[in-house]
Amino acid sequence: MPACVACAGIPDAFRCEACGIEAEPYRRGTCARCALRADLTALLVEPAADQKAMRRLVDALCAVDRPESIFVWLRAEPVRALLVRLATGEIPLTHEGLDEEGDSRRIEHLRSLLEHHGLLPERDHYLALFERWLTTKLSAVQELEVRRPVERFATWHHLRRIRAIARAGEPTRGPVHSAKQEVTETIKFLSWLHESHGRLLADCVQADVDAWLAAGPTTRHAIRTFFVWARKARLCSGIIIGFRQAMSERQLTQEDRLSWLRECLVNNSETLPYRVAGALLLLYAQPVVRIASLRTSNVVATPSGLRLSLGYEPVDVPEPFAALLRQHLTSRPNLRTGNHGESPWLFPSTRAGQHVHPNTLMDRLRDLGISLLGARNAALRGLVAEVPAPLVAEMLGYSYQVMDRHAAATAASYARYVALQGPWRRPVDGRTLQKG
Repeated sequence: MPACVACAGIPDAFRCEACGIEAEPYRRGTCARCALRADLTALLVEPAADQKAMRRLVDALCAVDRPESIFVWLRAEPVRALLVRLATGEIPLTHEGLDEEGDSRRIEHLRSLLEHHGLLPERDHYLALFERWLTTKLSAVQELEVRRPVERFATWHHLRRIRAIARAGEPTRGPVHSAKQEVTETIKFLSWLHESHGRLLADCVQADVDAWLAAGPTTRHAIRTFFVWARKARLCSGIIIGFRQAMSERQLTQEDRLSWLRECLVNNSETLPYRVAGALLLLYAQPVVRIASLRTSNVVATPSGLRLSLGYEPVDVPEPFAALLRQHLTSRPNLRTGNHGESPWLFPSTRAGQHVHPNTLMDRLRDLGISLLGARNAALRGLVAEVPAPLVAEMLGYSYQVMDRHAAATAASYARYVALQGPWRRPVDGRTLQKG
């Protein structure tokens, strides 16, 4: 049983001379937290142009569970130099000021810390990256007649859409990734059209597009979105590009899926967070990008057990996954430094206020040997074989079109559910499907 030094009969004094708490001395009779506060005050507050803001930053750094980790962070001379420049006002305490310093991990870590503690307003990381990328990408296009339609497309289609997604609080990583690919391929096509054929977008014909698509990789089909937009904007007409169909589809057998699910639930081949993430993929067919951005509020405790809010209505969490999820909720990692135990994310990142990067989850699950797309497809096929596809779409947050394709692939079309008396309709509040 833990005991204080007096009860344990230890004659030495282990109380901090500054704050009086019982703790192991870190420096000259003071605990690590008080030593850290003294160092940070000298480093940041005393030379600060805005001492109030720097005191808030010092308070945030000193409030961590393990102040020793901040000492480790401060050992790097570039970190100390960056903090001093921020304190003295050489770097403005704004997003724009930090943007001028580049996008290194050191800068982004500091930005996350400042956002999390209210010293900077929150902004969408991927949206900001896309805006900077787009400026650089367009500035490299010398021909004005090539750049102009791409700039309109990127601004009025992609940028407006991604900003709307960010305002709604939805993940923007996927939309940004696809937007960058579509903008890049569009620039390549229009540049090729201009340099090889001496024609601009208004003069483009179907044969040009067909020749471009046939002579290169499948990524060239990303120009389809541009031509759909251009037709609506009346920049060109007569160009038709169909949806590209994959030649093959990754798929796990249901036996393999259940085997991997057993591995995640009962074995210890991975740490707890990655076992939970794997189970979410194998049970509920959630994309890893969506798994990474789940919040603790997505886990709903009810008298009958845990439920997960993934779509319009929470879905049940069966045992033993429910027990695994409860264990994870009580022992989430990365809460002992900048997050201060207040992170809303189900999978917190080492960066304060952020969720784990999706690539981190992807790499760990792939290292186990799980085919991510194959696991999702197998889970969806298994679910639509047991539950009406519209209900699966509603519960898991998928579109009806996606679920219809999986239902058709398993020969479980909507006609199979005719025995469900009465048509299905969405009620006025739009939250779930009901019989009407």
